[in-house]
Amino acid sequence: MEEFIESNFSYAADMAGTSVAIHNNGESDKVIKVLIADDHPVVREGLMHILSRDANIEVVCAASNGQEVLDFVRENEVDVLVLDMVMPLMSGIQVLEHLRQESVRLPVLILSVHPEEEYALRMLKAGAAGYLNKISAAADMVNIVKLIASGHKYISPEAADMVVQELEMPDKAPRYENLSKREHEIMCMIALGKSLKDIAGELNINIKTVSTYRARILEKLKLESNAALVLFAYKNHLI
Repeated sequence: MEEFIESNFSYAADMAGTSVAIHNNGESDKVIKVLIADDHPVVREGLMHILSRDANIEVVCAASNGQEVLDFVRENEVDVLVLDMVMPLMSGIQVLEHLRQESVRLPVLILSVHPEEEYALRMLKAGAAGYLNKISAAADMVNIVKLIASGHKYISPEAADMVVQELEMPDKAPRYENLSKREHEIMCMIALGKSLKDIAGELNINIKTVSTYRARILEKLKLESNAALVLFAYKNHLI
């Protein structure tokens, strides 16, 4: 597992695509309190092992779902949240939304198996401080955590290039970029096979509202059915 977590690392870049200096280990005496959230025990243990080797980092909690994250953050001091994007009970973007609604100022590093070109910009817009693909994650995980703990943003050079390209060619953005955050969230839930009733219950909204969102999503994506939506989400690496 450590070999998986400690694979090749892409150095940091800021939102404009400009290189950002990585902090060296031991640069600061401040102990950074880190909350790890991932629903896979092996991944949690691997991340804890990597981060705990640095004397300036303390892993204060390892959560397995989004609700545990919110419960812990409300009662404890945390400097950085390392958050899996897909978890039970609550997705990474839902956790970000709750943190923002509760005015919690906490740097969040999103971890995901999805390519950065698909999600990095959306997560940063949602309030994350960084986005890191699990496959290319962890040789410098410690340095990335220190970077965002100091107030900087993190994205890889590849993701920075993508951001610049989207700024230069906004008319060529993928269709799903036209969805609102709520529409994108519901689209992914439908694509994962959840019923409208289940979605309404999970998001605490009326089932008719979910149905309206579904119709709007299909219209924006120029699709005609849930089956077509599932195929679209799969082809675009959204699920």
